[in-house]
Amino acid sequence: MKSRWYKDAVFYQIYPRSFCDSNGDGIGDIRGIISKLDYLKDLGINAVWLSPVYASPNDDNGYDISDYRNIMPEFGTMEDWKEMIDEMHKRGIRLVMDLVVNHTSDEHAWFQESRKSKDNPYRDYYIWRKGRGKDGKKPPNNWTSRFQGSAWEYDEATGEWYLHLFSKKQPDLNWDNPKVRQEVIDICNFWFELGVDGFRCDVITYISKAEGLPNGKFNPFLCGDEHFILGPHIHEYLNQVNRESWSKYDTMIVGEAIGCTVDNAESLVSEDRNELDSAITFELMQVDFKWDFWPVKFNLKKFKAVQSAFQSLPDTCWNTLYYENHDQPRSVSRYGNGNGYHRKELAKMLAVSLHMLKGTPYVYQGQEIGMTNIALEEKEYVDIMATRVFEMVRKIFPPLMPIARWAMAKRARDHARTPMQWNGKQGAGFTTGKPWMKINPNHSDVNVESDLKNPNSVLNFYKQLIAFRLHNDVIIHGTYKEYFHNNKNVYCYERAYRGKRYIVICNFKEKNVPLNVDTIGAKGAKLVLANYPKAAETMGDAVFLRPYEAVVYEIGGQTEA
Repeated sequence: MKSRWYKDAVFYQIYPRSFCDSNGDGIGDIRGIISKLDYLKDLGINAVWLSPVYASPNDDNGYDISDYRNIMPEFGTMEDWKEMIDEMHKRGIRLVMDLVVNHTSDEHAWFQESRKSKDNPYRDYYIWRKGRGKDGKKPPNNWTSRFQGSAWEYDEATGEWYLHLFSKKQPDLNWDNPKVRQEVIDICNFWFELGVDGFRCDVITYISKAEGLPNGKFNPFLCGDEHFILGPHIHEYLNQVNRESWSKYDTMIVGEAIGCTVDNAESLVSEDRNELDSAITFELMQVDFKWDFWPVKFNLKKFKAVQSAFQSLPDTCWNTLYYENHDQPRSVSRYGNGNGYHRKELAKMLAVSLHMLKGTPYVYQGQEIGMTNIALEEKEYVDIMATRVFEMVRKIFPPLMPIARWAMAKRARDHARTPMQWNGKQGAGFTTGKPWMKINPNHSDVNVESDLKNPNSVLNFYKQLIAFRLHNDVIIHGTYKEYFHNNKNVYCYERAYRGKRYIVICNFKEKNVPLNVDTIGAKGAKLVLANYPKAAETMGDAVFLRPYEAVVYEIGGQTEA
């Protein structure tokens, strides 16, 4: 039986390439992770989401897997990995691995066999089709890759095209083939038997494609989505893997669920569905970005509406709470002035606004010290998404290059992937060698070492907040109510359980903001959390919020049910 342990967990996402380098080659590795496990325990973390460490040629930084049962040599060995999970478990930290099974690397043995001939036993492990036109040299349909351009690649050996919704080196698996589903089940069970506590399932809502692969409605950026996002057999396939693997262990399965909205979330994550335990959704991420990459002005009212909608789902559903991960820019640069005087207050306020909600919060490496976006020259971007955008714009309409650079300066995934800033020295404590990616120059000021020494640092506030959250029934089980929805400056909500209420008030503006709170019935509530050293100890009829100020007040006490 599942214990649902994740409902009282705070996750820390490790992007291994950028976390800690133990051997000086400039690339983070497993032994580097082992060296920082005491740091995670001290932070209060009790679960880790580890981005892929499987064997991979690294076309998409590990999300193109060539062997699901081996470790990438750059990261270490299987023995290193076994030591890592043992050391995690000794510290009460569970491990959730990335599961990337919508696609493989084109260097995976399955695909190497698949492309040899049309009658190869592995041919149907992937999605092959004849091309259009007399010579078959036009793609089978108009679907586009998430990395720009056609989602089809022509293969001379057999004269057919294969589908790749991401890079051409990431061919999509054919989940309609029961052998593929059995392979996935076997892979999951292999890792569960080694002690893994769950999986984060990459783009899992893409696995079922519409029969016949019809053309998509015209869209200049993302074409064909309606035919493969939450496709016709998505629930059947997830239920099968759950039944034959996930449910047999005390696991936590969180799906990267593009297309999952508040309207359809229950169909994926409700406990009686026996599919996913939780979903990484994207409506919040789309408040300030269109088409996933085009920046638009941040709108706090829309932001609050999305949060409140997901908080209002039935108790059978469980939320994933995040502002940052390896695919998203840094939250202090996204939701406020991350380079300003109030960066620390901003980072703490964002933490309060997230961690007091119902669901499982995720801290992305460096978020706990308020790491920021990085300023890069075009040649310094390394992620495939940014380099493909530059390539396509330069090819199609070069005059738009300044706009493309502006967009990537705000949106590129590179911002999240700069090396972890452990100290202010050369190499940032990440490496003694040449780092695989540029280190943010502000590491001299923004780093773990200096935060540990400062009792009012972002890091020490995170420790306080995480400790406050642990085993807190109001946060785990409490109801949610939003106040002042039309306020463009402040996010205010209540969490309540068995007679106890928390009033959470967060100022999203870098200015002083007054707020009348006489209507919420919490006068006399006691201050329990604040991101400024001094704040009003009791709540009156109004609060006067300083730039990026966050306060949490408590009223009432625990009573019997």
